[in-house]
Amino acid sequence: MTNPASPLASITLACPWLTIQFSRTMRVLSWAIDRPGLVEADRILWREVKNHDLPVDLDVRTWLQHEQDKNGFTNAVTMLTSRSITRYEIASAEVDEVSALCVATVGLSNAERIGVRVDHQDKDWGTINIAVLLSEGLTEAAMLEASSIATQARTAAICDAHYAIPTGLATGTGTDCIAIAAPIGDTCFAGLHTAIGEAIGKSVYDAIAKAVADWIMENDPANKGTKAVS
Repeated sequence: MTNPASPLASITLACPWLTIQFSRTMRVLSWAIDRPGLVEADRILWREVKNHDLPVDLDVRTWLQHEQDKNGFTNAVTMLTSRSITRYEIASAEVDEVSALCVATVGLSNAERIGVRVDHQDKDWGTINIAVLLSEGLTEAAMLEASSIATQARTAAICDAHYAIPTGLATGTGTDCIAIAAPIGDTCFAGLHTAIGEAIGKSVYDAIAKAVADWIMENDPANKGTKAVS
């Protein structure tokens, strides 16, 4: 199934893969399991995995490379998720002719609150994976700032959901990943005072807020924040 969601990219769902195919090569900044850091890429991939896919002694990077080669995927940045990729969310925003497209999947089974940790050994793993595509060409410094804005928007959306865990209200998960994709350019700033920052913030917040609400309704509908530790 292909969704031409934006002039920036087309989105194709072919389980267990979700492909965000760029309309042109972009630089991608991320800490993804495959091709992290600042790289040039033609697409961002999600690979859905279950516990049986990733035994304890598995070399995950080698396995993932084999899976990509088998499917003919090249020049990609790839993230893993245990969330059904059929539940991905899309949100977009345009501010002063700057466009931002956010694609996200959300699972909160290993949710955490910043500054403390919960023992998640022998439990299911969730994650929040976010890809943000921008129309504006950015410098490396601006891409770093864009990543900070996307992170802030993700956290705000989770906090506003009031999802309770034993250590307080969740602010993320232990395995979140954010990828920022943008053309090479000379725009130096992408903060909250800029059109770029506003577009990133709105698209990420909207996508995460919807995805978080859907996950809670499916998996923990009784959680209204009353079990949080203050």
